Amino acid sequence: MIELAVLGFLYEQPLHGYDLRKRVAALTGHVRPIADGTLYPLIKRMEAAGQLTREVQRGQIAAPRHMLTLTEVGRAELLRRLRQPDDLFITDENRWFTLLAFLRHLDDPVAQSAVLNRRLAFLTQPASFLWDGDRPLRAADFDDPFRQGMFTIATATTRTELAWLRTTLATLAGPTGEQRP
Repeated sequence: MIELAVLGFLYEQPLHGYDLRKRVAALTGHVRPIADGTLYPLIKRMEAAGQLTREVQRGQIAAPRHMLTLTEVGRAELLRRLRQPDDLFITDENRWFTLLAFLRHLDDPVAQSAVLNRRLAFLTQPASFLWDGDRPLRAADFDDPFRQGMFTIATATTRTELAWLRTTLATLAGPTGEQRP
């Protein structure tokens, strides 16, 4: 998830490491804060893989700053990940939001629609947080207001997302209903 965010933000513009960390934390930080011990080793691995370059620049006060720029290899990797996201990026809400943050960079309505259709298929499968044998439980099955709340919130969120997915897929298809090239 963090690697996709790094690729996506650097696709938009070169950034200093500190600025990149702030942006990644803003996008994914509600899940867990981004520690330097997580981000900087990742940047080194991505640099070794040829996905980004690092240029040392003079700092505004004293310390040098590292400007990070995405390479063509990195751009291709971002587009590949957007076009063919791993299943967890479709099923896990936090990863899904990270994917959505950069899906516009794919710039191919047919490929964008394919990703959205995968999410739509996932959301329309029967699901529940809790089960009683083979029967999925619903909010009405509980006297517990907290579990009822969990189900109520999840149901409302899913309904909203399904409506957005269907509207966006129709927009990507255009007025004729066929996918735009």
